[in-house]
Amino acid sequence: MSCTVEERKRVRRAARAIREEAATESVDVLAPSASQYGDWTLDAVLRDCEGVPPEVLRELALAGLTLQPTPSQAEYQHVAATV
Repeated sequence: MSCTVEERKRVRRAARAIREEAATESVDVLAPSASQYGDWTLDAVLRDCEGVPPEVLRELALAGLTLQPTPSQAEYQHVAATV
């Protein structure tokens, strides 16, 4: 299995887990060609939270993803993480 297939699977697993664990507005998996980071990227918008909740950080860590700095907006928290 190629590295990129494994990376995609890791990001998708984390996206599923975050949908189940947190109040989300949206959760997307972006291919390297569509991501501003050039890597497989999990892009999520969480609602009703300040900062990134511990359960989301746990899922990112379990998947081996790196949290990217993103600004929060009003009642939404944007989360971007890459392989």
